[in-house]
Amino acid sequence: MADQSEFEKRITRHSASTGSGSPDVWGIYEPDTGSIQYICADPETKKAALIDVVQDFDPKSFKLSTKAMDHLLDFVNEQGLTVDRVLDTHPHADHVMASALLKQRTGARNGIGEKVKDIAGLWRDFYNLPDAFDAERDFDDLFKDGDTFQIGNLEMRVMLTTGHTMGSITYVCGDAAFVNDTFMQPDSGTARADFPGGSTKELWNALQSILDLPDKTRLFIGHDYGSDDRNTPQWEATVGTHKAENIHLKNGTTKEEYINLRNEKDETLDLPDRMLAALQLNLRAGQLPDAESDGHHYLKLPVNKF
Repeated sequence: MADQSEFEKRITRHSASTGSGSPDVWGIYEPDTGSIQYICADPETKKAALIDVVQDFDPKSFKLSTKAMDHLLDFVNEQGLTVDRVLDTHPHADHVMASALLKQRTGARNGIGEKVKDIAGLWRDFYNLPDAFDAERDFDDLFKDGDTFQIGNLEMRVMLTTGHTMGSITYVCGDAAFVNDTFMQPDSGTARADFPGGSTKELWNALQSILDLPDKTRLFIGHDYGSDDRNTPQWEATVGTHKAENIHLKNGTTKEEYINLRNEKDETLDLPDRMLAALQLNLRAGQLPDAESDGHHYLKLPVNKF
């Protein structure tokens, strides 16, 4: 296993624009959850989208803080960028999103895939909260497959890439694609598909649609946990590199072979330790439920359902 000391540091890397129509991308590694937060910016106008930003959450004390978000916003200011969009690729199971807080702090529109409404319906049943989770209230934009919008002079396109969740989307901006929890790094393969509403078959289809992008497209993944041969977090590789080197898909792997491999691996995985709390917040764009009569906020967690 990789030296975990490298995975306990907040690391920032710049992936420079490759020319006209190509964004500057910064990835900021968040060590508590192995998440990568992204800044996608137009080099000409300095307008930027913030993607999958983390709100700190301690699963032992249930304490929330904004250290990761504050660090990212300080960096945005240092780079002279203006936040134009706050984006998430899906309702995350392993970290609490900062969407609502970022909207308040920056005034930018926040968005996620429209199928978050379907995910909310699923989790209302798990939590027995029939009136919870109003996505149209909590998100300004609910994107569908093929939607486009501008980040400065750059166009961002939405791809529906389900499988990890039933509502996962990928944002494609020039030669950069933010592929959520579909791919891992080539030496780690692909992401799990066993969460409620997930589908290994749909994940295969999503992976293939991403691999149909031009070979030079930079793919930016959602998480990195290291490998036996690598001692520092990584989060960028091209489509061409994944085609040649991804351990789950290279060498002409068939759909049946992939589904069997992915299902076998998923059977060995535990639920993320933040999942049951995080989803109850993330389906509200990272907001707490309303305070109760004592002025405090409470989460409702299912017992013996998973």
